[in-house]
Parts: sequence; structure tokens; C-alpha cells
Amino acid sequence: MAASHDQQRVLDSPPPLLPGGRLWSNLQAAWEQANLGKAIVNSVVVAGCITAATLFFCTLAGYAFAKMRFRGRGFLMTAVIATLTIPPQLSVVPLFMMMSDIGWGGKLESVIFPTLVGAFGVFFMRQYLLEALPYELIEAAKVDGATNFRIVWSVVLPVARPAMMVLGMLTFVQAWNDFFWPFLALNQQNPTIQVALGQLSASYTPDQSIVMAGALISTLPLLLVFVVFGKQIVGGIMSGAVKG
Repeated sequence: MAASHDQQRVLDSPPPLLPGGRLWSNLQAAWEQANLGKAIVNSVVVAGCITAATLFFCTLAGYAFAKMRFRGRGFLMTAVIATLTIPPQLSVVPLFMMMSDIGWGGKLESVIFPTLVGAFGVFFMRQYLLEALPYELIEAAKVDGATNFRIVWSVVLPVARPAMMVLGMLTFVQAWNDFFWPFLALNQQNPTIQVALGQLSASYTPDQSIVMAGALISTLPLLLVFVVFGKQIVGGIMSGAVKG
């Protein structure tokens, strides 16, 4: 509602409960003031790359930890889980210096590459495949002469698909809404959507109606993702609930 009123009406008490007539003008003002077009494209690239890489690497790692036998498997899994207890703020300074040293300061690569794979995704896929993928299927594929690549493609991925849909949704939303690291790594000329929204509210007296209009624009891609993939996502959640 706030995005369809002017600043004075938004600050009234009580706030407006019915939509106003300034929605289009506020959306246009937010789009122009924060360069939201480029910010949305950057966020789609960042969130899409991070989601695709997370699904690929975390599924492979989850399968390895769940079903493959190798020395040190338990210790390595414990080490992966232990990284979840480390606050991300502790790595900001060395990570920023690293990105600057390799020439990625202010570029999208500095936001994408540090988060291509996460400990939560590895643990999530490992726990799912541990219960959902029987050893008998893997052994049967090996008896038929399937290579490891063939086993992953024909056996692991179809079984892991429900969990991958859920993990993909969580990863995309997290990458889309991430503000802290993109704010440090990027500049105002090359922002993601959340950094661009921060620019709208950075003035001494920001226009809250325009800020709310920008926030409305930023949520539309998330709604589109859920509309397109909602059935698969809900199916993955229900499949995990039934298996649990």
C-alpha cells in the first residue's frame, strides 16, 4: 500500500489501508533513481550462477559423503559442518583483499565465486541422499557396467531432484536478498538489487513511498520463480516430509 501513496500519506498515523493513485509514478521514480534495470540483471546473473553451481557441487559432494566409502569421510563431513559455526563477517577482510588482488574488485565475479558452494547445501543433500538413495540401486548400476558419471546422471540426479528443487529455491532467495557482501564488494555503478535499494534509502530524508516501490519491484522476480517452479518446489518439500 505504501508504494501507491506519497511521502506525506505514508507517514500519517494511522497508515493508509487502501491503495492510492501514485503507484506507477513511484515505480518509475524508483526505477530511474536507483538504476534498478541494471541491478535486476546483475542480481539475476549472480543468483542464477550461485544457484546452478550450488546444486551441481552440493549434489556431487552430498552423494560422495552419503554413499561413497573413502578414508576420512567422517572427519571431512564434520569439518564441513563446523564451518557453519563461523560467522561470515570474520572472512570479509581477507576475502575483500583477495578479490582486489586478483582484479575482481567491483565486479560480479567477486560476489559469485566465494559462494559457489556452501556447507549447508552439502549437508542438506547428504542427509537427503542418505535416506532416499538405496545402496542396491548403486550396486545394480555397477553390475550393469555403469561408470561413476553414468551412475550420477541416471541414478543419483533423478532421486535427488526433489531435494535439489528445495535447495535451489533456498539458495536463489538467499543470493537474491544478500546485501552485506555485495554492498562491500560492488560499487554504485554495478550494484545488485539489494545494494540499489540501499541507495534509495541512503539520503538524509528518503522518500519512503519510493523506497517501498523499489522493494515491490525487487520482490517480483522471486514471485515469478515461485509461480514457475512452485509445483516442483512444493512437491520436493512434501517428498522430504513423507520420507522423514
